[in-house]
Amino acid sequence: MTTRILLVGCGKMGGALAQGWLRQGVAAADIVVVEPNPQPDLPQGVLQVGGAEAVPAAFAPDIVLLAVKPQVMDAVAPAYGRYAQAGACFLSVAAGKTVATLNRLLGGNAAIVRSIPNTPAAVAQGITACFAGAGVSEAQRQACDSLLQAVGEVVWVEREELIDSATAVSGSGPAYVFWLTECMAAAGAKLGLPPELAAQLARATVQGAGALMRQSPESPTQLRKNVTSPNGTTQAALDVLMAENGLEPLMTSAVAAADKRSRELAG
Repeated sequence: MTTRILLVGCGKMGGALAQGWLRQGVAAADIVVVEPNPQPDLPQGVLQVGGAEAVPAAFAPDIVLLAVKPQVMDAVAPAYGRYAQAGACFLSVAAGKTVATLNRLLGGNAAIVRSIPNTPAAVAQGITACFAGAGVSEAQRQACDSLLQAVGEVVWVEREELIDSATAVSGSGPAYVFWLTECMAAAGAKLGLPPELAAQLARATVQGAGALMRQSPESPTQLRKNVTSPNGTTQAALDVLMAENGLEPLMTSAVAAADKRSRELAG
């Protein structure tokens, strides 16, 4: 079944999604991109226009993917309300914009799926949490799921407020991992390793551990135990990280702060 897609915004996330769809086999002619700054890396056949008014009248999208920044959504979304009235499903990747807010911007009675992908989508290793608003059909939900699978795993939550929790864990989560990598590299440099070597060791270790965790059937807990010899070097480090005031309470506080901010942005 052919799915016609109107992609509004083709920055890093929108571009990653578009490339993923094309790898999936979506025909270039079934994608129209609205982007004021044309993207040179999209293949020939994908029509790029500068604004909503330039979308061909004959193009009737099944999915309108809103991939603009949250701070401009209020100004951008109303121009696409006509597609809501024609029965298109809207898929938003904008943090903090609730289904109710988007529905109001689109003129009411819109079928809306709210989603939170993360930046590893750029290498098709992302994970996206989704919530389907009232009025989204099972076919539309499946279509959105399929489109998002082009850049990684897809999960669904049954209550919209859990999108904020997912944002705190996976949406913001890559930054936590990058900071962990920076801290490991800095700690290695303080021990006397050349900074470039310390950075290489830290980055490769995080990359390798992530790949092992993805591919192994064992839980992270078991993988941790596998590398921890009693009274060895890893145990010495974990005694610090797993102390009462160690990494767990710090991470709990950090994720809670992200969750709180996500709810504040949602109004």
